[in-house]
Amino acid sequence: MVSTAERIETSPFGEKRVTIHHLNWQAYQQILTALPETRAARLTYDHGTLEICMPLEDHEFAVRLIELFIRILVVEMGMKLKTMGSTTLDRQDLQRGSEPDNAYYIQNQPKVAGRKVDITQDPPPDLIVEVDITHTDIDKNALYASMGVPEFWRFNGQTWQILKLTGKSYTEVDHSPTFPWVEKGDLYAFLEQAQHDEVEAELSFRNRVRQIRAENS
Repeated sequence: MVSTAERIETSPFGEKRVTIHHLNWQAYQQILTALPETRAARLTYDHGTLEICMPLEDHEFAVRLIELFIRILVVEMGMKLKTMGSTTLDRQDLQRGSEPDNAYYIQNQPKVAGRKVDITQDPPPDLIVEVDITHTDIDKNALYASMGVPEFWRFNGQTWQILKLTGKSYTEVDHSPTFPWVEKGDLYAFLEQAQHDEVEAELSFRNRVRQIRAENS
């Protein structure tokens, strides 16, 4: 129950966050079930700590544009995709659960195409994206590494981290294992241009990806 919490913390910038400590798995599941499915808040649970994140404008802008960035790459490169969005990824055996900003099956798309994913039986998403503009008490690197997510992108509103799973932990790398031809500057330029005109940013980036594909074909 929520009354087991030691303290509740809130942060007013970037995202609004409520952190509840010393919450067991059953209580976390009760909260998850009680909340409506059509909600903006995202829940992350890690060994007794529950964080409820309510995104604000800067967060949502980055999330939606990074989502578009990935879809452009996948479509223009002729790859496969199953979008999981913020689907709840619960692993009671790990005492961890998450509703990421974006999650995707790309390499493993054929294994989960056309049906609902069972995260306890199926491979984890190939790529997970989290935007955290404000401080989070959850060690998300450890969380997603424990789930075996091969690639994890983190964006704090300014810096894009690309994390590759190596053994049981992440190593930061310069290029995405999924999209090795993409430069970090591509995302920064895309987000900057989208601040002024999202349509023009999409068209420009599509043209760039097509040019890259032609050069590497």
